[in-house]
Amino acid sequence: MDATSGERLVIVEDDPVTRAVIAGYFSDQGFQIQEAETIAQAKRAVRSFRPELIFIDVVLPDGDGFELARELQTFSDAGIIFVTQRDADIDRIVGLELAGDHYVSKPVDLRDLLARTRSVLRRRRIERDTARRSTTATFGPFIMDLLRRELATLTGDPIRLTRGEFDLLAALVESTEHALTRDYLIEVVSNRYTDVDARSVDALVARLRRKLSDAGHPGIIVTVSGIGYRLGLPVERDI
Repeated sequence: MDATSGERLVIVEDDPVTRAVIAGYFSDQGFQIQEAETIAQAKRAVRSFRPELIFIDVVLPDGDGFELARELQTFSDAGIIFVTQRDADIDRIVGLELAGDHYVSKPVDLRDLLARTRSVLRRRRIERDTARRSTTATFGPFIMDLLRRELATLTGDPIRLTRGEFDLLAALVESTEHALTRDYLIEVVSNRYTDVDARSVDALVARLRRKLSDAGHPGIIVTVSGIGYRLGLPVERDI
């Protein structure tokens, strides 16, 4: 995502100073902004503005941010990042299990919040693009169902992958034979529970290579020096 992409963002925050700081920063980054200080305002803003992402404070004047997030999910597929002073582990766990893609504590590090925002938006774009395309891809002796999140050999033997392994392999499959940078793959495999760096990506690739090699096809993921990785086989899609 670049600074001119114009993604829509709703900021649900009752403190006017915090709301203004976040709104100003993200507006400077090219986002379209709607602000809300109550649950009632937030519902109206999300319905009319149709944002790609929503920042929600957990404690709001007219109710609970967790409950708001649950209700918003019934009519919006926007990403959700909780931005709050409540930093107890139980709150973090509840928030992420309910609806949130990330849980950020105040005082807010705006650059970190921007990085998390880009990660959420990138991942959701990938998911939407995958949903619009054919969900089954065949490469070498493997068949991958991107909707059911399953990988198997053409003879029907399942290959069990972790979430990160599947997301990384799916990104390589979606890019066909073009190389993907480590920075791109970091965003692909990042999730709400863990921080990911280049070493994590390399470790996932190593594990994937072992699993695919054990299934009878070594060398399917190719290292591209100075860039990252690409798939070493052509991909066929079932329409």
